[in-house]
Amino acid sequence: MGPCPKLTAVTARSVVVVSSAKALLPTRYGRFEVVAFATPEGSQLGDVALVHGDVRGAEVVPVRVHSECLTGDVFGSLRCDCGEQLHQALEGISAADAGVLLYMRQEGRGIGIANKIAAYALQDRGLDTVDANRHLGYDDDLRSYDAAGAMLLALGVSRIDLITNNPHKVDGLCAAGVEVVRRTPIVITPRPENQAYLATKRTRSGHLIDE
Repeated sequence: MGPCPKLTAVTARSVVVVSSAKALLPTRYGRFEVVAFATPEGSQLGDVALVHGDVRGAEVVPVRVHSECLTGDVFGSLRCDCGEQLHQALEGISAADAGVLLYMRQEGRGIGIANKIAAYALQDRGLDTVDANRHLGYDDDLRSYDAAGAMLLALGVSRIDLITNNPHKVDGLCAAGVEVVRRTPIVITPRPENQAYLATKRTRSGHLIDE
């Protein structure tokens, strides 16, 4: 993955946030600093950053932008690979000199937990994840990466090694003013329960997942 296209100043600063609170967060993977954010006017974001090491002004920072998945991240659901991606990313970032994980409140690719459960029910009847969202009246992915880009810039991070299989995240962060210098894939071994889900990510959503 090469550098992002040249961006205009307006595009790069379409969203601005500032750090509003921070604290040390010891985890099973190591010590992080957890950072909350707000707009300059004081409106709090629900998203947070887990920061490992000294990232401000670092040359290229490993970054994972992780969308909230209550069922996978908290309950260990095997319908998706989200929880495993989260923990693998935290482990990898904590092993580096420095890095950032952004935890974005974008449940169900932006449709919310109730609609996500409704989409699960449709998947149980044979629809894939894309068609289930569309059956409910939503695009298959409603996520924006403007806030994620603004959070990184507020942390002093502007050039990153993005840990993702999703090329739309690369495009979204580039448009938000963050230079994606490299893309590092995140490889999760498929399970019988999520093989179809991962195949849909690859064939219909364009995720760069090997068969």
